[in-house]
Amino acid sequence: MKEHKPNCKDVMIHICDNLGEELNSSKCIEIKAHLEDCPDCQHYFNSVETTIQFYKKYNVQISEDAHNRLIEFLGLKE
Repeated sequence: MKEHKPNCKDVMIHICDNLGEELNSSKCIEIKAHLEDCPDCQHYFNSVETTIQFYKKYNVQISEDAHNRLIEFLGLKE
């Protein structure tokens, strides 16, 4: 089964869904504009993406505690 790599629209939909916003809402449009213009956010996004790709490529196995700390550090804890 071929893995689906998210595109920009998928990411925006995910962000906006988590904010309870429609994709074309003013808040989501502002977020998209910010992400396009903010080097810090772009760096953060790229580092998260690189980490995910690394874990997928090398099939890294980590403890549940390490996984939880990584999720918390990346700000992905719900």
